[in-house]
Amino acid sequence: MGTALAWVNATVAFGLELAALAVLGWAGWQLGGPVAVRVVLAVALPVAAAVLWSSFAAPRAAHPSAAGRLAVQALVFGAAAVLLAWGASPRWGVLFAVVVVANLVAAAVLPSVGSPTA
Repeated sequence: MGTALAWVNATVAFGLELAALAVLGWAGWQLGGPVAVRVVLAVALPVAAAVLWSSFAAPRAAHPSAAGRLAVQALVFGAAAVLLAWGASPRWGVLFAVVVVANLVAAAVLPSVGSPTA
């Protein structure tokens, strides 16, 4: 049962990561300015987040460390929650943040996906 929940939680985590990238792109467009600036921000924000994530927070990160993972998760998910609250609704931002925290807590207590004990 724990392994199944861990897989479900890992799937939710991946969905949250994709949602954060989508929110960053959407917010980059919403920040305003000329169309060229909007396009640059809509592309640059999620790309920067993806580069940071792959460098420090991904399962096969180039520079793995617990502190780096936590910092990047806080930065990417926090920015997405704040931008969602700013651009859409404070309720959406809070809901996103609550789901992220619940997912991270579940990841800490559930067995690791793909580990020999899972």
